[in-house]
Amino acid sequence: MRTEIKRMDVEAACEDIRSRSLAGIRGELARLIYLASMRDYNTGQYYHEGLALSFTETVAGMALAACHREIFRHLAFSPLEDLVQELDAYLRSTHAQARSVLDAWRKLEPYRVTIPSDCDALSAEFFFSNLRIALAILEARQPAGWSS
Repeated sequence: MRTEIKRMDVEAACEDIRSRSLAGIRGELARLIYLASMRDYNTGQYYHEGLALSFTETVAGMALAACHREIFRHLAFSPLEDLVQELDAYLRSTHAQARSVLDAWRKLEPYRVTIPSDCDALSAEFFFSNLRIALAILEARQPAGWSS
């Protein structure tokens, strides 16, 4: 017998993700990075063991993908100053030297793995462009003699 995936199940799983996993993560950028980390980079499939146990593996994957798209859209199309603030908050939460993180983000562009798998190319490039600008703004705002 085939199990039908119901929209209500996916919505319930999304709410579970928001109220449990994401509620404990401060900042939209940190949430985006967390959700991207729930995806297998080789297959593009999302997995969360606890969510899969509460729902099903398929529903959990669909819910993680939906939450990922939702947060990405919010960040990608938010005002640039909001993205600068999100990036600043994220840098502070890493407890690493801000200069080191900014340098790595500028050189290695690890934020490229944060976009949802089904993201269109234009939205992705828009987000990347805004993130590079946000990085430059944060760097310019640092005090003289900023530690490296």
